[in-house]
Amino acid sequence: MSTSPFSLSSRSRLVAAAVAVALAAGTLAALTPSGTASATSYPSWDDVEKAKASTQAQQAKVSEITSLIETLKDEAASKQKAAEAAGTAYQTAQTAYDQATLKQQKLQGQADEAKKTAAASEAQAGQLAAQLGRASSSDVSTDLLTHPGKSGDLLYELGAMSKLSEQADGIYAQASQDRGTAQGLADKADVAKRALGSLADAAESKMQQAQGAADAAQTAVDAQNDNQDRLEAQLTLLTTKQHGVEAKYRKGVEEEKKRQARIAAAAARAAARAAATSQGGSGGGAPNSSGWVRPAGGYQTSGFGMRVDPYTHATALHAGVDLAPACYSPIYAAHDGTVTFAGNGGGYGNEVVLDNGGGISTAYGHIVDGGILVAYGQHVSAGQQIAKIGSTGWSTGCHLHFETRVNGAATDPVPFMAARGISV
Repeated sequence: MSTSPFSLSSRSRLVAAAVAVALAAGTLAALTPSGTASATSYPSWDDVEKAKASTQAQQAKVSEITSLIETLKDEAASKQKAAEAAGTAYQTAQTAYDQATLKQQKLQGQADEAKKTAAASEAQAGQLAAQLGRASSSDVSTDLLTHPGKSGDLLYELGAMSKLSEQADGIYAQASQDRGTAQGLADKADVAKRALGSLADAAESKMQQAQGAADAAQTAVDAQNDNQDRLEAQLTLLTTKQHGVEAKYRKGVEEEKKRQARIAAAAARAAARAAATSQGGSGGGAPNSSGWVRPAGGYQTSGFGMRVDPYTHATALHAGVDLAPACYSPIYAAHDGTVTFAGNGGGYGNEVVLDNGGGISTAYGHIVDGGILVAYGQHVSAGQQIAKIGSTGWSTGCHLHFETRVNGAATDPVPFMAARGISV
């Protein structure tokens, strides 16, 4: 693949392979930065019960647990803030690449048109040169001396030749100017094209940094979710005379699991109904003969191209199309691919990017918090649900921002998908 900000580089593949090996060997902790919550030791219920034996031990355990809770909160908040900053940097780099690509394409189009104009001017000059050559093949001055009776016609012919010569000078000058203009535009297009490489590299680098920050944030949030409720229950056990605190905590955990399962089931039913009733077309399903599917249901609410952004109110390139089914509706992989990004994408909100092979990549933005269902390096199949519709990032309502890219350059998803038998 080329230097696409959405390409899966050799370095990225090695990282993904290392993570997979670490997971298989149960040594993922070895890949996490030192000082993260994964290396923290938490008190057991037995530790808490023993601490109640003396006031001093009890106070020490209270201080320890209080400190652990604050550390969990601070770590999660800090990592999430870092992920947001990294996501914004990634989005900024990606936007810079997209704008530069748009400018280069415009320059190239102008250069191609100028080249056609120059060719037409040069052809006209060539035709005039041939006409002058034919006219000068007869010696009009000699004819004037030898045939004085035809002097009127011959003088007219001399005048016509003079006018033709003057016209030729103008046409030659215009052809030369047109050729210079075409060459100048071609040079500018070449300079702009060479600059795209470094911009693409910067965008990919920022995307990898954003992925690392997103992973660190998720680790911190998971640690907080896994431990804070238990620590607060242990704190209750230490600071009150309540009985059965551990049993109540464990019961609460089980009830929360059941509640979350009910919510997930209800969301799945709602998504299924939304997909079934969507008048804008449903997503997912079995891939067509080209191996592609529609990435979500719903109408298209915004197309590809320059527009006034409804969130920032600035004129900018909208590098994809927006599809708007109901909130929490499923988002599907439009084609087989490998996850090259899954995290905070700044203005894109929570985002998933797939390398679909052959220089093609697809991106899925504004996913609901907690709605990313895949992980970096994971292989997915066309039609597989990878996320849920949301309104994160620069968004004014629930929708999917869907992008298609060829060698890193954003292309209009409507004709791109239509060429593959899919209407969006």
